[in-house]
Amino acid sequence: MSTLSRRTLLKGAGVTLGLPWLEAMASTAAAKPPIRMAFLYMPNGVNIHGWWPEGKGRDWKLSQSLQPLAALKDDVTVFSNLWNANSKGGDGHYVKEAAILTCQTIKKTPGADIANGVSVDQLAAQRVAHLTPLPSLELGVSPVAIGVDAVVGYTRVYGSHIAWANATTPLARELNPRLVYERLFRAASGPKGNAAKMDALLLDRVQTDAKRLRGQVGQADKIRLDEYMSVMRSLEERVERATRKTGDSWKPRAAMDPKALPTDRPVDHAEHVRLMLDMIAVAFQTDTTRIATFMFGNSVSNVSFRFLEGVTAGHHDNSHHQNDPEKLRQYERVARWHVEQYAYLMQKLRDIKEGESNVLDNSMVMFASALNDGNKHDPHKLPILLGGKGGGRVDAGQHLVYTEDSPLSNLYVSMLDAFGTPVERFADSTGPIAGLLHA
Repeated sequence: MSTLSRRTLLKGAGVTLGLPWLEAMASTAAAKPPIRMAFLYMPNGVNIHGWWPEGKGRDWKLSQSLQPLAALKDDVTVFSNLWNANSKGGDGHYVKEAAILTCQTIKKTPGADIANGVSVDQLAAQRVAHLTPLPSLELGVSPVAIGVDAVVGYTRVYGSHIAWANATTPLARELNPRLVYERLFRAASGPKGNAAKMDALLLDRVQTDAKRLRGQVGQADKIRLDEYMSVMRSLEERVERATRKTGDSWKPRAAMDPKALPTDRPVDHAEHVRLMLDMIAVAFQTDTTRIATFMFGNSVSNVSFRFLEGVTAGHHDNSHHQNDPEKLRQYERVARWHVEQYAYLMQKLRDIKEGESNVLDNSMVMFASALNDGNKHDPHKLPILLGGKGGGRVDAGQHLVYTEDSPLSNLYVSMLDAFGTPVERFADSTGPIAGLLHA
């Protein structure tokens, strides 16, 4: 039996009618690759003198910081003059970085009564959760910071999460690449034995012990426990989901090798980052999930980049450059290293073929920092990149320049549209972002 396109029309008697879904269309629909979204977050902003490209539209040149994207120039879109208006107040970091994917104003609090908003990745995940074993994947390399940043009066929990299921629930990140791979393999293979039940039992035990302990500690420790449990709550839905059978229609798009486990103790920061990016590639290749977030570091991260030639200070220290030429040079080199990792993931996705296209063609991979110049904690003109073509919807290979202070949330409206989960508005958006999507 031949296969019919969903666009097949019935023509006659002066009218044109679209056919309803028929079984003969099934193979065509099944053959169409899924769209994926990944969000990569870099703390501390960039050296603005090395970031912005020359030219606009398709006539643009890579800047010094963007040089690692040379081989991917036609697959990436650079945005200029976007900002997150709802993060303009408050402290230098937390209020901006916790809201990079929510575009909301976070509540200033030193305790567990946190408030933000649902992030763009989770809004999409909630709508497509039934299509894959894992609704989304949250990854990082730095442990959750707890307690209060006494300088600004915000709980450090804000600085450890960019993915939020709702206003009060940041999603727990996995930091161990070996555990990520095991989780992906288990999700793709289906529950084995009592593994999912054991996870549920462990989570119940953690919650019970935390409640018991809360009655035995002082106020400061109560706050720390509440912060910890606000993150742990995000695991409940994932554990419950793991005990359910994914729809019979789901099949992994590629096999996973159970012996190809990465190390659980990366030697250094650079190796750790690469392993976590590899996990995103595996997740997308197998279609175990279609949504991922990754944090290169927590807010105010001062990771040492001494492994880069000529860099002698931590990331946050260099971001407060005070216009010192040497600090600016090191600051730019660290930003370029992050772009190199971004390029690594995109190249990896481009190398994975899907019919006549590849996984990068069928993805949207965002790279963002919530600050422009870290020395000024500037939320204007955010450094934002988008890789991939979103299944053909994204008109990539451009430098899109907007009027100053255009809403970042407009980009998210367009990304959600290309992903197949359209919304009329997201946060303070005024509509879809101009020039990104094919008509």
